[in-house]
Amino acid sequence: MTEAALAIAEEDPVLDTAFATEMVRQMRAIDTYGSYDDWSTAKILAPFIMTKEQKREIPIVGDPDEIVMARVKAFYNAISAMVESECGLMAVPMIHLSHEGFGRAIITVGKLVVMDKTLRDVHRFSFPTLSKMKDESDKLLSVALEIVGKHPEVAGL
Repeated sequence: MTEAALAIAEEDPVLDTAFATEMVRQMRAIDTYGSYDDWSTAKILAPFIMTKEQKREIPIVGDPDEIVMARVKAFYNAISAMVESECGLMAVPMIHLSHEGFGRAIITVGKLVVMDKTLRDVHRFSFPTLSKMKDESDKLLSVALEIVGKHPEVAGL
């Protein structure tokens, strides 16, 4: 974890964004024992960042453990919370994963599916940098909000 923690600088401007704040909120929500209480934002988000070398050390075929699956859920829960705060309608994430790390993440607003992402190799779920993770979330968020904007009557059901 120390290598990953070094991948995020404490003064990284992404740590001050609404996305990072929501990610920390989601990670603290799954921390039932309060282990993250004294941790910095960079340290909490460090497990999401993996260099290419670190990723190569993980076998191509593998089963995700509960910790990795919780991180995946936290990521999509954060996007869902941001969709909800932007459009004012309840956004619900649904994540289905097989024991082999394959599945799907869906976010619905009302009866409207605003995000549908196929998940593969979840045991290797990570991003090369914090800014790439934020870029991915921004992309998913903007598409979701665009879909809600196009179909507000379905989103309101």
